[in-house]
Amino acid sequence: MNQKLKVVVIGGGSSYTPELIEGLINRYHELPVTELWLVDIEAGKDKVNIISGLAQRMIKNKGLNIDVHVTLDRRLALEHADFVCSQFRAGCLEGRIRDERIALKYGMIGQETNGLGGFANACRTIPMTLDICQDMEELCPDAWLLNFTNPSGMVTEAVLKYTQIKAIGLCNVPVIMEKGIAQIIGADAGEFIMQVAGLNHMIWARKILHEGTDKLNLVMNEILNGHDPLVPANIPPFDWPKDLLREMGMIPCAYLRYYYTSDDIMKQEQAEADGEGTRGEVVKAMEQRLFDIYKNPDLAEKPKELEKRGGQYYSEAACELMASIYNDKRTVMHVNTRNHGAISGLPDDCVVEVSSLITKSGPLPLNVEPFPDDTLRLIQLMKEYETLTVEAAVEGDLVAAKRGLILNPIVMTGTVLDDALKETVRENLDYMPQFRWMFAQNSGVGRSYK
Repeated sequence: MNQKLKVVVIGGGSSYTPELIEGLINRYHELPVTELWLVDIEAGKDKVNIISGLAQRMIKNKGLNIDVHVTLDRRLALEHADFVCSQFRAGCLEGRIRDERIALKYGMIGQETNGLGGFANACRTIPMTLDICQDMEELCPDAWLLNFTNPSGMVTEAVLKYTQIKAIGLCNVPVIMEKGIAQIIGADAGEFIMQVAGLNHMIWARKILHEGTDKLNLVMNEILNGHDPLVPANIPPFDWPKDLLREMGMIPCAYLRYYYTSDDIMKQEQAEADGEGTRGEVVKAMEQRLFDIYKNPDLAEKPKELEKRGGQYYSEAACELMASIYNDKRTVMHVNTRNHGAISGLPDDCVVEVSSLITKSGPLPLNVEPFPDDTLRLIQLMKEYETLTVEAAVEGDLVAAKRGLILNPIVMTGTVLDDALKETVRENLDYMPQFRWMFAQNSGVGRSYK
């Protein structure tokens, strides 16, 4: 890898990007980035230019020498890249809002990475990501793709299954959990090891090793007593079923509330949608405020308001991962990578989210003790849903889509699923051309593309 690094950000106009810039600045001593390319599409042109201005001010404020480039030409940016950070949103926030509203219309949870919304997001995103990887195979075949684009686990699985690109999926949820644990046990980062395992947005903390002991029960008791700093800022406070946590002996990530308390979440989302709006609508308004802040020519640092966006500590994951690979640091991080036996009961070649040793050759996933049978069955069920969704996204196969969605515990089945799936595809045809045959042939959901 080069002594001078070229980093490319696909979706450079994202409101998250200042987090990434801050991370690169903080690690400049070990990550000698000389070129930063911010790539976006025509619809994001104004936003990426605003981000570029802020990035240049942040870099200048620290007296660093990093050239910032903005382009709508992805291939121009990718040539000879060392790291490619994917953080785009296929269909923009309008797509997310549409997904949420369709799901709620049919009595299902509306969320960008879970259930029907997660399926729609995957089917928009995976084909675009594979196109990016095709360009990378030609222009920067040795580069690492760091995928932060949701749904991260499924997108990463598609890349590793269908391309030759070296890819690692990222999520800020484990980082937030780690920060919360540090607060509870009174330790700094690096003084303890949190071991997590599961799937993206479906992980459990299995061990918290600090000063020779496992502090998991201590942290769990704090959570059960109402002190839970492990929840992301974009998720409203909630209480876990206390008997469930005590019995399972693990700490679930906040997104597992969609499965453990589905009916309660459904009612909450319906009330929010009728009030201030869906999460996507709230985020859209928040982004407008953020970009007004970003425009300030005197602003030369990441604004505090960004922490409310939901991408808090993104730079902790993305930039530390780059630094760990580049310097062969062998840091323990929590990433989406091939299972390779880390979780017993899942295929070796499927993508899981596990604590891994990060080396110059990539992540080495750490084995975890077997999951309780009921938890393992849930993980297996969701992994099969993910596998079928990836197949549907690549092949345009509605039978695979329906088979996968039927397995998902927060998706309703029967006629309601047929109608919801048809509407989801119809409303996303501009971003899901793989499914155009369905309407061209006036076919139903029950017919396969193959």
